Amino acid sequence: MAGLTGHPVLEIGDKFEELQNNIFNNNKNKEVIDKAGLVVKGEENSNNNNNNQGGERDMAPPTSNSLHRSGSRPQLDLSKAAIQGNSEERDPTILLPNQSDDISHFALDIGGSLIKLVYFSRHEGQSIDDKRKKTVKEISNGSRRSYPILGGRLHFVKFETSKLNECLDFISSKQLHNGRIDSHYWNSEAPNKENAVIKATGGGAYKFADLFKERLGVSIDKEDEMDCLVAGANFLLKAIRHEAFTHMEGHKEFVQIDHNDLFPYLLVNVGSGVSMIKVDGDGKFQRVSGTNVGGGTYWGLGRLLTKCNSFDELLELSQRGDNRTIDMLVGDIYGGMDYSKIGLSASTIASSFGKAISDKKELEDHRPEDISLSLLRMISYNIGQISYLNALRFGLKRIFFGGFFIRGHAYTMDTISFAVHFWSQGQAQAMFLRHEGFLGALGAFMSYEKLGLDDLMVHQLVERFPMGAPYTGGKIHGPPLGNLNEKISWMEKFVLKGTEITAPVPMAPPGTTALGGFEVPSSKGGTLRSDASALNVGVLHLVPTLEVFPLLANPKMYEPNTIDLSDHCELEYWFTVLSEHLPDLVDKAVASEGGTDDAKRRGDAFARAFSAHLARLMEEPAAYGKLGLANLLELREECLREFQFLDAYRSIKQRENEVSLAVLPDLLMELDRMDEEARLLTLIEGVLAANIFDWGSRACVDLYHKGTIIDIYRMSRNKMQRPWRVDDFDLFRERMLGSEGKKPRPHKRALLFVDNSGADVVLGMLPLARELLRRGTEVVLVANSLPALNDVTAMELPDIVAEAAKHCDILRRAAEAGGLLVDAMTNTLDGSKENCSSVPLMVVENGCGSPCIDLRQVSSELASAAKHADLIILEGMGRALHTNFNAWFKCEALKLAMVKNQRLAEKLIKGEIYDCVCRYEPAS
Repeated sequence: MAGLTGHPVLEIGDKFEELQNNIFNNNKNKEVIDKAGLVVKGEENSNNNNNNQGGERDMAPPTSNSLHRSGSRPQLDLSKAAIQGNSEERDPTILLPNQSDDISHFALDIGGSLIKLVYFSRHEGQSIDDKRKKTVKEISNGSRRSYPILGGRLHFVKFETSKLNECLDFISSKQLHNGRIDSHYWNSEAPNKENAVIKATGGGAYKFADLFKERLGVSIDKEDEMDCLVAGANFLLKAIRHEAFTHMEGHKEFVQIDHNDLFPYLLVNVGSGVSMIKVDGDGKFQRVSGTNVGGGTYWGLGRLLTKCNSFDELLELSQRGDNRTIDMLVGDIYGGMDYSKIGLSASTIASSFGKAISDKKELEDHRPEDISLSLLRMISYNIGQISYLNALRFGLKRIFFGGFFIRGHAYTMDTISFAVHFWSQGQAQAMFLRHEGFLGALGAFMSYEKLGLDDLMVHQLVERFPMGAPYTGGKIHGPPLGNLNEKISWMEKFVLKGTEITAPVPMAPPGTTALGGFEVPSSKGGTLRSDASALNVGVLHLVPTLEVFPLLANPKMYEPNTIDLSDHCELEYWFTVLSEHLPDLVDKAVASEGGTDDAKRRGDAFARAFSAHLARLMEEPAAYGKLGLANLLELREECLREFQFLDAYRSIKQRENEVSLAVLPDLLMELDRMDEEARLLTLIEGVLAANIFDWGSRACVDLYHKGTIIDIYRMSRNKMQRPWRVDDFDLFRERMLGSEGKKPRPHKRALLFVDNSGADVVLGMLPLARELLRRGTEVVLVANSLPALNDVTAMELPDIVAEAAKHCDILRRAAEAGGLLVDAMTNTLDGSKENCSSVPLMVVENGCGSPCIDLRQVSSELASAAKHADLIILEGMGRALHTNFNAWFKCEALKLAMVKNQRLAEKLIKGEIYDCVCRYEPAS
């Protein structure tokens, strides 16, 4: 213990290093054996899947790219209306009888110009034998619903009404009409196709009913158009956190809507025509006005005047136009001067198309771009003015604009916003909806009985943006990848040299759930396109098991992100960090899949897709909602999963766990020889020192390349001398040990949010957990639901705890009490199976798969476990610094982290890289 403040791990460094080298040298052969074993298992089970649903296949890692729920979740199936699994657990999910894992249903809004389709898909991850079942059962409780809230994904697609056959082909190719989830069939056999009914709204629901019956064999249940518009808007404004925004002079700002102060408002739906609806509540509305000059007018006149073939082509023309060549401005009338007496600037349009009267030009003499822009401004100004006058009429200050005329087009939104602001003199505000074009279709979708959507809260919806082919506004160059496996066949189109990517449009093979979001059937031409590109709409994941963390002091004011990326320089810096880390990440991801040609192709596609999304966000940071550093990091993990890299650091985590577990017994013995005060300090130092093992930090990755694990640990220990940059240890010590001979009460339950695998969790957090258990505190280890970098997951922790418990009675008894050791262990220290009198050690998943955590959306397991907790320990940069550094809680909180980024250290704590944070906060 000489030389470095007496830390016990350094005394056993030689043993640590020897074990590390042995494991590293043998790791390659071990992985080959493991892979061979998995292959053999796969072959053995391939013919017996139907008869072995609970066998070895269930032990495989989840292959779905959706958020995987542990086996403790109710695994329920509606096969002949029968619930399977543990019917006593909460929120059962019911699937259709005689359907595949891919369950879908859909609704349509068939307008005069466009068809909008919303469809639901569900793909169940494979069941996993979860050693935490007893734990979850004991700490969770809740009532069951009489019907399920569906867990799955909502996808948004649109077609031109003139190309209805493409829409029908799309529905047929995905078998949406054969996979409805309708309450009429919950208690019966699979529905007869001849009686199949789908929901639709809009005039086309009447006009094309016979064609749907002829082509798809389904009848259309026609829903009222206004009912659907209002229902869709109310759902989005209540359920999507960053749904509404303002747009003035090119600046987008998201508006947080107070659900208790939502009504009344004016909903302006700009489709082919325009409807203006006063909304007073759910199901309470009145159409108060409208105009026949809308999107159809723009498209119709534009087509006649410019010969454009599509609405979006017309919009694209407007972006290159100059309306001053056609419109008569105030300055044209007053010799370039403002008409300041009545508040009109020289650039104000006095008469749309006014110059066409005096110019001796024919139509072909005018640029189509200028015509398109003039037409767009004329119609947008008209809509904005009429909308404000109706809002004024009813005393409404809030106006929401929706409909596919707007489609996220910046100039359109600016023009409408200017009109509302001008005529209201700044008293009224125009707001827009990110899902603006799908209000009617979403409302029709919600009209299916008992879907449970009305019960969904904002924390139960997660919007994800598929990375398959993100918008770049340019071309992605690279060699063709050749034929990929069937699951990722759409990637070929993405990576072909010279392909222009303008929106997320992954193409799914028949019979599967798409890996991504916007899906459009292939049409003439080889370019991947989606007219939803400007909408920046992702896929809505419905996760009913997510809840708000109950210990947040003020959930409404909670903001998870510590770093504000609204500053362009800050945004550019972190984009650079992520880009520089990308090659190493790709190498790890490809290696995790055995370095096969297929893995290399997927790695290449992942790198291009993620880089393209970074470019898109650099161009428009608010494209996908309010952007924080945590969102960027989560985006990267989602991208990896989409390209089927489920755990890029799997082998690294395994070998670091083995090395760390081998030296844990010696560490525990050293700790036990210390007095309470020295032990507590050594434990906190150990957590901070071990937190250096972070493959998400470029600085730490460079360290890995320069030395062994123990070398890095020695370097880390040198940074442990107090005072730390943020040092509240004395406050925490007083709370734990008391002062002046007064012994404080122990905490009842502590939630330990763990970070990295290996030394971080084994030599840092587990010993700290053990100390709390020793004092009579229940301990809940909170870990990721899905892999992210080298972070430990809730599925991995029970095995780590079980191995550690072989050498520690405290951990063994607590793990048994917490249900982590299902069977009696054979190699315990005393060899006996005694009655468990220990406080429990439990493991729960946090509900996410990111290096950070947004406590507005956590698993129901964690929310249940938190109800009796009076201490929270957040560990690591992602959970304690990038997010939650400024969060306040109802109970005591301890935030522990080593800062492994120089810029973050400077901005957050005015320190240097490798400085430490020990921040203790009493109950708020």
